[in-house]
Amino acid sequence: MGGFFGTISKKDCVNDLFYGTDYNSHLGTKRAGLVTFDEESGFHRSIHSLERQYFRSRFEDELDDFKGHQGLGVISDTDPQPIIVNSHLGRYAVVTVAKINNLREITEELLKQRMHLSEMSANNINQTELVALLINMGDSFVEGINKVYQKIEGSCSMLILTEDGIIAARDFLGRTPIVIGQKDDAIAVSSETTSFPNLDYKVVRDLGPGEIVRLKADSIEVMQKPLTRCQICSFLWVYYGFPASDYEGINTEYVREKNGRLMGEKDTEIEADLVCGIPDSGVGMALGYSHGKNVPYKRAVLKYTPTWPRSFTPGNQVRRDLVAKMKLIPNPAILKDQRIVFCDDSIVRGTQLRDNVRTFFENGAKEVHVRISCPPLVYGCPFIGFTSSKSDMELITRRIIKDFEGDDKLKLEQYAKTGSPEYQRMVDEIARRLGLTSVKFATLEDLIESIGLPKERICTHCFDGSSYCHERHGEEWFT
Repeated sequence: MGGFFGTISKKDCVNDLFYGTDYNSHLGTKRAGLVTFDEESGFHRSIHSLERQYFRSRFEDELDDFKGHQGLGVISDTDPQPIIVNSHLGRYAVVTVAKINNLREITEELLKQRMHLSEMSANNINQTELVALLINMGDSFVEGINKVYQKIEGSCSMLILTEDGIIAARDFLGRTPIVIGQKDDAIAVSSETTSFPNLDYKVVRDLGPGEIVRLKADSIEVMQKPLTRCQICSFLWVYYGFPASDYEGINTEYVREKNGRLMGEKDTEIEADLVCGIPDSGVGMALGYSHGKNVPYKRAVLKYTPTWPRSFTPGNQVRRDLVAKMKLIPNPAILKDQRIVFCDDSIVRGTQLRDNVRTFFENGAKEVHVRISCPPLVYGCPFIGFTSSKSDMELITRRIIKDFEGDDKLKLEQYAKTGSPEYQRMVDEIARRLGLTSVKFATLEDLIESIGLPKERICTHCFDGSSYCHERHGEEWFT
């Protein structure tokens, strides 16, 4: 997915920029970048890979090179950024959280107009540079940003560092969040409210979908009012979001606990001795499930955080699966002879969960029931790269559907509908393939109730295929 942080201050901003960006590290795994602007020395930028080291260790030694009262930081799951641009709009830097599905089509169109792309790596198009080219086609930043919204298929939120403040623009359907924080001498903007408390920022508000603002050290100028439609990604509360973060004013851990409690109250078909969450994103759900079912929560499996904080950093899938196994350590003293409910955020391929379950049984578990905090992932996400899947066939649900139907695209609506014969057959097959005593998924209705927003304001495309992804967003959206 990715995340970003920007700040503009009446004094030096580098420390806030460094630590604020670091609090977005859980959102991306490939690259990170920082850029500052100083009136005397201009723009200073640095970009590093995160695939073998962490953000702080990559940037800490060069912090003294950054100067200025304003800057941007980004944790990227895609391309190297920030991009620094010279254009008729002035000199500026831009960072994005984006997934642009028609990248090559837009590129070919721009090349025919005799534009060029310089930030190419291994013949890959840098989508942040492409965004900058589209911005430059406007007579103003607002017009250029709206050209981005009109051209792309997917999603794009961005921060732009200018010589006259920071411009923040949220995706036109609000799929990814942007929140503003403020303290006496500075304003910040971030993907995560988690960035704010330890730096003494107080949350001011979220940007609305399609909203564009300009930030100064002591002011917030609305350059474009928010649009009416919103489709914020529900997976932020399921998996991506840090537990202490709020989106649209709704806390992530609160949603996970409520979702788990609803499932625990309704899960009357099994008896269990204990509940455990798969660290980290399954823990909140498990605490709620424990309360709802009145079964004790115990740490039957623990995450070895000193050296295995992530499961998806390596580029190779086999290595990612190995890392996922290595970071979780079972506790035989808690597992032995117990009927256990393990709560997790989702099942994508199923490989990690299958290996974990095998380990649980090997360490003495009598029964292993798995409860998942979202519905089955039946549709790939065209908006946010929340998994490294390159194809829908990497989803265990689609492989099962293909085995059942001969075509993974047949009867998707029936398979996605909780309680249908096709749904139940698919869920039973997931349990069989992963070696589970039983598996249950949260219903879409309970997930929406837990989030607390109207269904039409939440993107649930990966669960039920419902979204605005195939609609053309016409000019009236941007007037």
